[in-house]
Amino acid sequence: MKDIINNLSIIYNEIKLRKSKNKLLTYNTGSKVHKKQIEFHKCLKKNRWVFGGNRTGKTECGAVETVYLARGIHPYRKNKTVEGWVVSLSSQVQRDVAQRKILQYLNPDWIDDIVMLSGKKGFPESGVIDYIKVKNVFGEVSKIGFKSCDQGREKFQGTSLDFVWFDEEPPKEIYLECKMRVLDKSGELFGTMTPLKGLSWVYDEIYLNSYNDNQVWYSQISWEDNPFLSPTEIKQIQTSLSAEELESRKYGRFLASNGLVYKEFDENVNVIEPFNVPNSWQDKISIDPGLNNPLSAHWYAVDYDGNIFVVYEHFASGKDIDYHANKIKEISASLNWKCNPNGNYDALIDSAANQKTLASTKSVAELFYERGINVNTKVNKDLFSGINKVKSYLKNALGQTKLYIFKNCVNMIREFKSYFWGEGDTPRKKDDHCLDELRYYIMSRPNTPKEEEKKSEIEKHKEKLIRKLKNKNRKLF
Repeated sequence: MKDIINNLSIIYNEIKLRKSKNKLLTYNTGSKVHKKQIEFHKCLKKNRWVFGGNRTGKTECGAVETVYLARGIHPYRKNKTVEGWVVSLSSQVQRDVAQRKILQYLNPDWIDDIVMLSGKKGFPESGVIDYIKVKNVFGEVSKIGFKSCDQGREKFQGTSLDFVWFDEEPPKEIYLECKMRVLDKSGELFGTMTPLKGLSWVYDEIYLNSYNDNQVWYSQISWEDNPFLSPTEIKQIQTSLSAEELESRKYGRFLASNGLVYKEFDENVNVIEPFNVPNSWQDKISIDPGLNNPLSAHWYAVDYDGNIFVVYEHFASGKDIDYHANKIKEISASLNWKCNPNGNYDALIDSAANQKTLASTKSVAELFYERGINVNTKVNKDLFSGINKVKSYLKNALGQTKLYIFKNCVNMIREFKSYFWGEGDTPRKKDDHCLDELRYYIMSRPNTPKEEEKKSEIEKHKEKLIRKLKNKNRKLF
């Protein structure tokens, strides 16, 4: 009897150990079940899409579906050895999102081989994967390839595939190319995305199903559909979203892009009288490096509630690097702006500054550095995510304003009032230099307010007076 109990204990511990290593075994099997995820896996259509925002569980759908197919263990479809692609917007997004999720659900002992584009195969999560060979239950090997849209349409030609997973909305030409790739094998397409690009081709072809394709299916997932999200988390996410963006992020709804881009901008609320900000609020300078076009630079401060203040601007065209660098240093000195230990000023700048100018063998970034401006070119230039994050600071889903612009920043104020959507659901590329570098700065901000540092009683009293002044200015309008 004792031996039987010991054997049962060993078997139980072995099962427990395997489950702890096999995340796929615990997917939607506990007391909480994500019904919309199961609905996606159960659907037998050949062109399936999930529309939802952050933390809705949409990416999980695509990652698990991919592993199900590669392993030959799909609970609702006919299983076989397969070859498929995972398509991300860029290699960086691939590494950080889709690839990471797949590796979470793919046990190491299921992997036959990994071929890397960059990084080491022993640590695939930190590099960029070209493809993974997966051992399936038939004793054969399936193949998961990774592609990024920034490679261009030509890189998507030639191969016959069993499936393609689009992680976020691809350009239409890449979608059509992938559609051809699954034609030979009567394969399937599935996509998981947040509809941030307005009424794009996905709206017409998938959401409206304008071609009446009986193989097209979609589902919209909201935060309330995810049983693993707490009400506290939902409230926290809402504070970082604009009221407009909430429709896409929370409910997965498509929104028309027309008229002003920043409809949330209210001059009576977002524009305030200048005041002397405490030194501890000083954050960064951000630059859009137009040389023949205007160069725009702004000085940004952040209080301990996470409110952003645009306190000064430099805006000029037809000038050289010497002029702009001297003006930035002159303004910084007048503001008593913080500098680094070597006396230089730190700034964000468009990555285009890495390019060499016609008048020099050095890049714009190098020329600024030589003149005492240390520029960081690693900025997030994602247009739609950037616009939506700026919107959330102008006015978030809870009606809170977190972005205030001093009245002396006249060019930024003008651009807010004249920035319209153009054709193809993108803003008109005109008079947007200030708004470009505002996006770079906003995208560099964490999602939570910066932690309050220890302040003297004098600083606390000064900040209290400034808050009173800010509130008084708002009441004047």
